[in-house]
Amino acid sequence: MVDLAEASGYAVATMPSAKGLVPETLPRFIGTYWGAVSTAFCAEIVESADAYLFAGPIFNDYSSVGYSFLLKKDKAVIVQPDRVTVGNGPTFGCVMMKDFLAALAGSVTTQTPPPTKTKTTGGSSCRRGSRRRASLGSRCASTSYSSTYRRCSPETARSSQKRETRGSTARSSSCHKDAATPTDCCRYEFQMQYGSIGWSVGALLGYAQAATNKRRNQLVEQVTAQDVSTMLRCDQKSIIFLINNGGYTIEVEIHDGPYNVIKNWNYTALIDAIHNGEGNCWTTKVTCEEELAEAILTATGDNKDCLCFIEVIAHKDDTSKELLEWGSRVCAANSRPPNPQ
Repeated sequence: MVDLAEASGYAVATMPSAKGLVPETLPRFIGTYWGAVSTAFCAEIVESADAYLFAGPIFNDYSSVGYSFLLKKDKAVIVQPDRVTVGNGPTFGCVMMKDFLAALAGSVTTQTPPPTKTKTTGGSSCRRGSRRRASLGSRCASTSYSSTYRRCSPETARSSQKRETRGSTARSSSCHKDAATPTDCCRYEFQMQYGSIGWSVGALLGYAQAATNKRRNQLVEQVTAQDVSTMLRCDQKSIIFLINNGGYTIEVEIHDGPYNVIKNWNYTALIDAIHNGEGNCWTTKVTCEEELAEAILTATGDNKDCLCFIEVIAHKDDTSKELLEWGSRVCAANSRPPNPQ
């Protein structure tokens, strides 16, 4: 894919599930294509193109923002692992994706002169859409979801002497889709195919066990306790940020109801109980951005050689404008009447 992008000179975007798989340092990289909640200007560039090539896409309700993509099938080349479909025309089977992309890279004509690239990555539309609130009885602003991601962004990883890898779950992509992830510094892992809440905890366990030369960051809304116990037993040194807002915000934005309010736990006490004086573990709870900044300094400084667990208290309605848009569109798509084929 990189060879094709460099040979063609065409604009390159990733869908949310593929973020981190393609180097965002490519000169023609334009961001994350996610319909109405894309990186700024990305959707307009993609959907107004004369043609588009999708490599390994998944077009479900989540990835297509409630099936609201403004794409035309007759302009698309869809490349799957073992077949290629051209527009409304034929599908060619027994064609491997890697072979097709390599052959295309060797035959495509380079686009010259390339259009001026508009820098759309590295910003934070999540930050612009975040609703910050004053913390009752506190001298500082409450910790917002977007400020947590800003503090834990790949730019922070770049400044660290040790390379870091981050795992992520469904809600976080709406904030992190615009954060630059330079492949020489860190990797970004995210899954949307199953909408699995808590997926990243087990993923972090396996990732940390395999990539022992890096330190991992994880931002998660639900903890799988047994996996954390195994992390301690294996002496892993990851940093886990648990975003505690008392519910399932992504589900609230799709369809609100009392079933989205969870019984709150004392998560730091839970991890302390799992620790039980055996292994290296440090936990803390933060309620404002200043406390979060201090916790990150401690986790990357004095406690860099142990598993660090930071519980971040956030408001239950703190979210991004992208998630609000995404949730309303997915809700509309999922509540539509049946369409007999």
